[in-house]
Amino acid sequence: MNHPWIIYLTAYLGVRIHRARTAPTRGASAVEWVIITAIIAGVALGLATLIKTLVEQKQSEIQGTFGGGGDGGDGGGGE
Repeated sequence: MNHPWIIYLTAYLGVRIHRARTAPTRGASAVEWVIITAIIAGVALGLATLIKTLVEQKQSEIQGTFGGGGDGGDGGGGE
């Protein structure tokens, strides 16, 4: 383990890890972005489901009011 590349790589990684641990946090990390995105997607899915349910309920109500609709009148006839 005395190869120069291994020594260099170990030192380089040590410096990078030290900087990452001691650097001040700025903004959200990737994990936080995933959590935020999942929450937004869940809220959007919940709202879409709620709207779909309300529209289907109103559709059923309207169909019940008009007796299914679209069947025509009393036929009209001639005499």
